Amino acid sequence: MASVLYMSMSLDGFIAGPNQRMDNGLGDGGERLHEWFLTGGGDVDLKAIRGLGGVNGNVMDEAMSTGAVVAGRGTFEPAGGWGGDHHDGVPIYVVSREKPAIDISQWPLVTYVPDVGVAMARAKEAAGDRNVLVHGAGVTRLALAAGVLDELELHVVPVLFGEGRRLFDGLPSGQIELERTRILEGEDGVTHVHYQVRRNEMQPIATTLTEARPR
Repeated sequence: MASVLYMSMSLDGFIAGPNQRMDNGLGDGGERLHEWFLTGGGDVDLKAIRGLGGVNGNVMDEAMSTGAVVAGRGTFEPAGGWGGDHHDGVPIYVVSREKPAIDISQWPLVTYVPDVGVAMARAKEAAGDRNVLVHGAGVTRLALAAGVLDELELHVVPVLFGEGRRLFDGLPSGQIELERTRILEGEDGVTHVHYQVRRNEMQPIATTLTEARPR
């Protein structure tokens, strides 16, 4: 099955607002990018998310039916490690060459792995016939550079940030061709665009990105 990035982003390519830090993981105003699926209080309520209905609900159901998660440390830790369970008890592989900065000793589903290729291979094995959900900008760039990201589902929100953190900033030079396979007009103005990475069109990518800290 496929490894799939699911990512909300502004029309100008930002996935977080300015002043992003451990205690402000989405940056200033970054919550705007996730309003299309969050409950009224801004909390992540899996039961409510699954009950969204409509196009947005179908997209979230697809994301939450994945059989494993691969995330970067800079995404996983500021989110409190999702309490050790992202959804439905699936294994979580965190790509990092550093030791955890939070206590994961009571979270059997969580494994830190220093290499994105190994993490993805283990996640696909664990997921069986289901897809792998990829979570985070840094780990996305690592996976693209290593040739182990298969698909991208981008939730494009009709807002311009102007500054903040972009999804593809820091990707080394070289072209990666994508094939658009689906466009869905969601509720609240969000557009869900699905791409498949075209491996046969992928140009050589510098390997220096593998030294970067995944987020």
